[in-house]
Amino acid sequence: MTHDPVTPRGIPDATVARLPVYLRALSALADRGIASVSSEELATAAGVNSAKLRKDLSHLGSYGVRGVGYDVEFLVHQIGRELGLTQDWPVAIVGIGNLGHALAGYAGFASKGFRVVALFDVDSTVVGDVVAGLRVRPLADLAALAGTEQIAIGVVATPAANAQDVCDRLVAAGVRSVLNFAPCVLSVPDGVDVRKVDLSTELQILAFHEQRKAVRDLVGPLDELGARVAR
Repeated sequence: MTHDPVTPRGIPDATVARLPVYLRALSALADRGIASVSSEELATAAGVNSAKLRKDLSHLGSYGVRGVGYDVEFLVHQIGRELGLTQDWPVAIVGIGNLGHALAGYAGFASKGFRVVALFDVDSTVVGDVVAGLRVRPLADLAALAGTEQIAIGVVATPAANAQDVCDRLVAAGVRSVLNFAPCVLSVPDGVDVRKVDLSTELQILAFHEQRKAVRDLVGPLDELGARVAR
């Protein structure tokens, strides 16, 4: 029997992965002025079953009130605190192409406690440009700025061929959390966490489901036609 990996606090990694989903759903409810929500309603909004949601939230010590549900504002605070969103997290982005530009200018980071403090690139035609109020620095400056800016999270938005070198530089500079947008797997030492965002893989999964839907749309009328012919 296998078990989910757990964080030092004993929360399964699978639960941690769902907490941002719950937070997004709760934030939407709060924006609508909803003060309390049942586990069934929150589970529906988050796209999970209610039993899984209740189990996940039990790891936070929050069980809700029978007949009343969960206090939305309290649960937003509780999940945000567990995710570390009550702190300020300095972020560096390496690779200021189209994706890097978009990430640097994304206003949603700041509202969740992530502050982009440095941008890096190796392209001399990009270094020196000002993007989202920050001057793009040469990658050689990474080690020095990592300390002065206390960079906590490094974002790799480079081509795959450069990603491992960039990751190695981030790790050497003391950055222990890496978000990887490059289409490759990064190797890191123990104590460094990497999260991979693979847009092409997600598109392929959607293509699979679109193909299945197209087949169902075709088979349905054919089955109906066959039944009519048989009659």
